[in-house]
Amino acid sequence: MRTIRRGEWVRSVMRTGYELSHLAALEAESVHIFREVAATFERPVLLFSGGKDSAVMLEVARKAFWPAPLPFTLMHIDTGHNFDEVIEFRDRAAERAGARLLVARVQDDIDAGRVHERPGETRNRLQTTTLLRAIGEHRFDAVFGGARRDEEKARAKERVFSFRDEFGAWEPRAQRPEIWNLYNGRHRAGEHIRVFPLSNWTELDIWEYIDREAVDLPSLYYAHRRQVFRRDGMLLADNRFLTPSPDEPLFEATVRFRTVGDATCTGCVESEAADPAAVIAETAVTRLTERGATRADDRISESGMEDRKREGYF
Repeated sequence: MRTIRRGEWVRSVMRTGYELSHLAALEAESVHIFREVAATFERPVLLFSGGKDSAVMLEVARKAFWPAPLPFTLMHIDTGHNFDEVIEFRDRAAERAGARLLVARVQDDIDAGRVHERPGETRNRLQTTTLLRAIGEHRFDAVFGGARRDEEKARAKERVFSFRDEFGAWEPRAQRPEIWNLYNGRHRAGEHIRVFPLSNWTELDIWEYIDREAVDLPSLYYAHRRQVFRRDGMLLADNRFLTPSPDEPLFEATVRFRTVGDATCTGCVESEAADPAAVIAETAVTRLTERGATRADDRISESGMEDRKREGYF
């Protein structure tokens, strides 16, 4: 009988070793991040808007702690200008997950005089005050967000654990290294950490995961007929928060939304994609991120998102 040398045995074991797929590796990384936060922080919260990224984030979080319930609250920073389908989905998803849903409303800050609404502007920038107020009132020390690095230049600078000072401000040069996926959650009273479990995912990864796991989404993400109009090169939906001017004719088109933010500034794209597989096929060939294609408020300047993040924005 031939003796197997140690080197041959090691090579044999390595050849037959278990290897994760790309999507499974992303999921495993996100599960690790959720568990790391649960073990490190006292009062984490998950930002949940009802969009596709937060829906995937919630699904991964449920897997991370199953069969136990989620060890943190869900929170939505509500501009008051949301699509009805998204709010209905938000409430249904939170109930299905058995999670407590906290809604912090921009309207409350407007009524209290903490922020002032300007004619013709969206409420997106006003969300920062509402977010920081809610974090302070509930003493949250870690805040999960669904931002991905492929979305926008400023978000590409983020760490997974993003340190925020006592004013909620983000300073790119003050972020901590994350060598070998080791995360530093150290902070003092009043400071907090924004945590991005989907940092290394792309829009295509999100949709492949939605397809694989049959993740439920608001119907707006799939092709449907809707009254729209063109403004600044974008298709915007006619709704009770946003109506066209006299020189912006309404017409009906088959569209879908790539992102579902504030209804006053979120555009749609013409599409026949009525299921995840069709959306994946579209996404695989697009060369423009969803924020660049469908978010009017992100076009204010080249550094618009970074300026907002420095103030405490998502």
